[in-house]
Amino acid sequence: MLTAALIDRAVAAALDEDAPWGDLTSEALVPATATARAQLVAREQGVLAGGAVFAAAFRLVDPAVRVQSRLADGDAFAAGDILATVQGPARAVLTAERVGLNFVQRMSGIATLTARYVAAVAHTRARIVDTRKTTPGLRAFEKHAVVCGGGHNHRFSLSDAVMAKDNHLGVLTAQGLSVTEALQRAKAALPHTTHIEVEVDRLDQIEPVLAAGIGTIMLDNFTLHDLRAGVAQVAGRATVEASGGVSLDTVAAIAGTGVDVISVGALTHSARALDLGLDLRISD
Repeated sequence: MLTAALIDRAVAAALDEDAPWGDLTSEALVPATATARAQLVAREQGVLAGGAVFAAAFRLVDPAVRVQSRLADGDAFAAGDILATVQGPARAVLTAERVGLNFVQRMSGIATLTARYVAAVAHTRARIVDTRKTTPGLRAFEKHAVVCGGGHNHRFSLSDAVMAKDNHLGVLTAQGLSVTEALQRAKAALPHTTHIEVEVDRLDQIEPVLAAGIGTIMLDNFTLHDLRAGVAQVAGRATVEASGGVSLDTVAAIAGTGVDVISVGALTHSARALDLGLDLRISD
């Protein structure tokens, strides 16, 4: 999903936002002939994501800037580790610094948080997946970061798969059809390869959904007791996903109920930017 073209478009837009008419401070204070050497340094431990995005910020300001990565996306690091080095014209390095850091700090924060969730359920069969609760325009970046942290991507967009929620089912059943009939009609109208997932919020909704031959059933905001009961009721006839009320404090217990997938919106909508800094030296 995170292609070079997509990276360049997003980073170019961010640079245009940050310096629409140039970097007045650097142009006023830094000689045009000055060069800079810098290190991307971790102030805390974490998991790297966004190395190529960080490098793109400098390249797009001035191709003469060279960025050398020391770690790959998905690699863990400790506080004090040098993640990359930067060398080139000082004005360009200073102009690109904030945009490059914004991307790599945000993406590494998501990867680091995801890794914590993945570690919390490592003793179970549950997979940690993301949601569509992403920053508008940056979904590919944030979902890439989830994978770097050991998580998995849910559907990327509304075009990827069918996921019927309560409002969708309400529209269908308002036509006088049962849930099973409505879902069967929807399946018949779709390409055979389209995956269908249906959200339920009560145990008594499970059987009518399964009767339609649905591939994944989401148990939304279920208690731990009802999650166990739901997994037993499905009995392997569909993939079982748990959603709602998931945090680092609750995820292990949710995974222990036997669900196959746990979707966590917090991976992208609540991740804290990681503390990474650019230590820079300028010379004539």
